Amino acid sequence: MWLVERTLIHSAFNLCKSSTGNGFSARYWNNTTRKGEPVTRNQVTTPFQFCTSGATVFAPGVNLTDFSATYNSIFTPKQSGEVLFEIYAYGSGRLRINQEEVKSFSNKHGARKATYALQVQAGKPYHIELDFEYLRSDAQLNFDLGFKKEVDIMQSVDKVKDADIVVFAGGISPSLEGEEMGINLPGFKKGDRTDIELPAVQRELIAALHKAGKKVILVNCSGSPIGLEPETKECEAILQAWYPGQSGGTAVAQVLFGDYNPAGRLPVTFYKSVSQLPDFEDYNMTGRTYRYMKQTPLFHFGYGLSYTTFEYGQMALDKSKIKAGESLNFSVPITNTGKVNGEEVVQVYLRKHHDSEGPNKTLRAFKRVNIPTGKTINVDFSLTDKQLEWWDTGSNTMKVCTGNYDIMIGSSSQTEDLLQHSFTIE
Repeated sequence: MWLVERTLIHSAFNLCKSSTGNGFSARYWNNTTRKGEPVTRNQVTTPFQFCTSGATVFAPGVNLTDFSATYNSIFTPKQSGEVLFEIYAYGSGRLRINQEEVKSFSNKHGARKATYALQVQAGKPYHIELDFEYLRSDAQLNFDLGFKKEVDIMQSVDKVKDADIVVFAGGISPSLEGEEMGINLPGFKKGDRTDIELPAVQRELIAALHKAGKKVILVNCSGSPIGLEPETKECEAILQAWYPGQSGGTAVAQVLFGDYNPAGRLPVTFYKSVSQLPDFEDYNMTGRTYRYMKQTPLFHFGYGLSYTTFEYGQMALDKSKIKAGESLNFSVPITNTGKVNGEEVVQVYLRKHHDSEGPNKTLRAFKRVNIPTGKTINVDFSLTDKQLEWWDTGSNTMKVCTGNYDIMIGSSSQTEDLLQHSFTIE
């Protein structure tokens, strides 16, 4: 789990060894009662991260539903103290230590966290057995054990004292944000976010690295916008990686080292803080999203940088007046004025004149175009009557409405990034 709390679990999973090798021996049954012989046996050598989301089975030959598992190992600590067993599960099961059940769980509405603390003696073996049974929906089982440790920011800074540049992989995690989750941590409650800020302990570490003279590159992982206003002042660059999957590390490295010229654009608005968000229980659209927001956000919808630069020429419409049912055709020349080839995402927005209750602008088309360095290409658009629809208060429907409009084209939803041209629908 991403760094949210001021304590960490220093994993002791590597001190677990079963009769068949390092880690835990695993047995699986394609029923929930462990009837008959196991269908699969294998060895789990890293902390458990099992989830059937995306049709991913716990092990080859195991059902996605209606299955059970038992995991066994012997834990021999090298130091005495309190060991924390952490289980995060969507399903049912129980934890046994030395044949004694010490913790049970049964979660029918999303994954929940269960913990058990045990005082251990160095060199003494502890027999661990963990059962799991499928209940419903997507099964999930995360498991680890270790010694609790307080976060030491200055110690972390000292570890990179010889580095000029620090790549800080931070943000949050799918284990924190979602629906009906058993999470109650700073900034999160049952899968909902109570704040959009970068977790405070990460913010403090970035600030300490900046103060120590390090150039910090923040690789932010999240499935939703994060408030990063302080980080825009303390980081040399911010790369929004979302939740990039198993090849995410390779993709991030290719961008950071210049092997790939990024061309991603934000599909959501990144707000400065929750102060820019209307009340959660107010369902009115006023102030929400780039379409109705009056304030300046941290990063606009559609925003994104590249290792090159683009210059937009004069937009040209084939006609300034069209009839309902006709298409609006227009084009714009774009020049790559930088030193490397790159892709630009050309965005088209529509705005209706004198519509005080309507959106400031709304995205109606976009194109990703590859432009070699020093070259100019013409990008053509044709908006159909469907793309020219607007909310009609008389009929309470979306339809092509007569009136005066602005067509806006550019690199993001920020007004300063957009060329605009007026036209009329008759």
